[in-house]
Amino acid sequence: MAMSVGEISDEAPMSEINVIPLVDIMLVLLIIFLITVPVVLETVNLKLPDVPFEPTTTKPENVNISVRSADTDGDGQPNADSASCEVYWGRTPVDSRQLLERGQKKLEDLIEKIGGVQNITEENFPEVHIRGDVNTPYQCIGGVIYTMQYAGFQKIGFISEPAPGSATLGRL
Repeated sequence: MAMSVGEISDEAPMSEINVIPLVDIMLVLLIIFLITVPVVLETVNLKLPDVPFEPTTTKPENVNISVRSADTDGDGQPNADSASCEVYWGRTPVDSRQLLERGQKKLEDLIEKIGGVQNITEENFPEVHIRGDVNTPYQCIGGVIYTMQYAGFQKIGFISEPAPGSATLGRL
């Protein structure tokens, strides 16, 4: 915004531009870019997989757990009480104590079956496969992960539904 003091002539155009606001804005933008660019450029070098997902190998000793938010309305949306979760071991509903006990019992039975801890390998060690409903709060899924890790399981994975027309069709 320019301001002229003195006489204004209709014949001569005003040739002065107030550049102070423009300089102020440019300096602020320069400072913002100087601060944010190094943060954006600092990354860890990773080689990510080329496939969108990996098909699950189902073994009979794997544990299948389903988690969803308790829904009393029947409309598929979570309750106002987001702390209520329904956890199923297979098709059996369990609470967190029962989940821990079943997990520990499963591993104890495995160790007894294979003849001791020294015989455990990656191939015969069961995995936990968690299927979480899309409307389930993170605390429900996180509680199941924590409980199963506390029980002694090392591999915990998530079962998801692939997008229609995903890349797995080309690998068949």
